Amino acid sequence: MYQRIIVAIDEGFMTTRVLSAAVDLAQKYGARLLICHAIDETIFAHREVEMMLPNSVGKAEYRLRLGAQGFLVEAAAQARAAGIEAEVKVVESERKSVPDLIAEAAGEWQADLIVVGTHGRRGVERFFVGSVAEKLVRKTDVSLLLVRGE
Repeated sequence: MYQRIIVAIDEGFMTTRVLSAAVDLAQKYGARLLICHAIDETIFAHREVEMMLPNSVGKAEYRLRLGAQGFLVEAAAQARAAGIEAEVKVVESERKSVPDLIAEAAGEWQADLIVVGTHGRRGVERFFVGSVAEKLVRKTDVSLLLVRGE
């Protein structure tokens, strides 16, 4: 059923659960796995930030990329230990949102399933914080599996 699964993770508390769900599905269907992390650089695109922190912006972006590569490599090692063919990818943009980046990566990689976590926020908190998962539903035509937080 699924041959190319993309799983979007961060370094949050949901990572283990989301990655585990993606690995289980990849094992079940004999699918390949792309483990992806989207870096939201939109904050760095604002002129005020560059003016306040001219030397720090590049360093912060570098640390974000380096950190992402570190936990993606660990996640890929876990997937490979389970017998899954896994790749990693960091996507980033100063102009695109995280849901846009994930949807674009899924399209480019020709994924037939996207696995993401959801914190299950409700009410006012959801209104202000928003939801990557909710926005992904609207932005992609790829099937989407939402892994709920506790």
